Amino acid sequence: MSQTKALKVRVTLFCILVGIALALVAVVTDHWAVLSPHVEHLNATCEAAHFGLWRICTKRIFVGHSKDKSCGPITLPGEKNCSYFRHFNPGESSEIFEVTTQKEYSISAAAIAIFSLGFVIMGTICVLLSFRKKRDYLLRPASMFYAFAGLCIFVSVEVMRQSVKRMIDSEDTVWIEYSYSWSFACACAAFVLLFLGGLALLLFSLPRMPQNPWESCMDAEPEH
Repeated sequence: MSQTKALKVRVTLFCILVGIALALVAVVTDHWAVLSPHVEHLNATCEAAHFGLWRICTKRIFVGHSKDKSCGPITLPGEKNCSYFRHFNPGESSEIFEVTTQKEYSISAAAIAIFSLGFVIMGTICVLLSFRKKRDYLLRPASMFYAFAGLCIFVSVEVMRQSVKRMIDSEDTVWIEYSYSWSFACACAAFVLLFLGGLALLLFSLPRMPQNPWESCMDAEPEH
């Protein structure tokens, strides 16, 4: 591999590494979406919530003199209560989520995110073997694993979006407003970096194509 191509591969791998870090942050945190109820009276408390793939957290927030009568922002101080979803931990209490949202959505989003991390691990193993054994061809399966990881993150994001909409549309909840938070943004950024980074790594790891009609692929520089 030429020095120019090696530099491109390293830059691409750095972008992929950032995508991996963002994907891990998105999976383990619970700030994918923030849910807020309609506030009827001022100088009272309201219950907002934020949740991720594994648990939901509710917070009682004092509503002061707000013109739009909104509950929040979620960063305001208040009594906070977090619980893991019942289908992940039967001992925890999460009746609100269990009643108002199809648990299939939550399980699907979490399972797809786990598949994404599995693809990331396999891709990283291929990259490490490629550098250690000096076998550049291992970068090609690694690139596909990273691209698949990005696609899984995208599917998980879309499933979570549908889950949030179901919660808002449900008559069993008090929440009527929602917004996506920083964990959701991390997941979206991870999708872009992993998917595009995987495609770029595949492109950079391919052998040089013939530049003249009398050349063949056999004339390309040998791979270790």
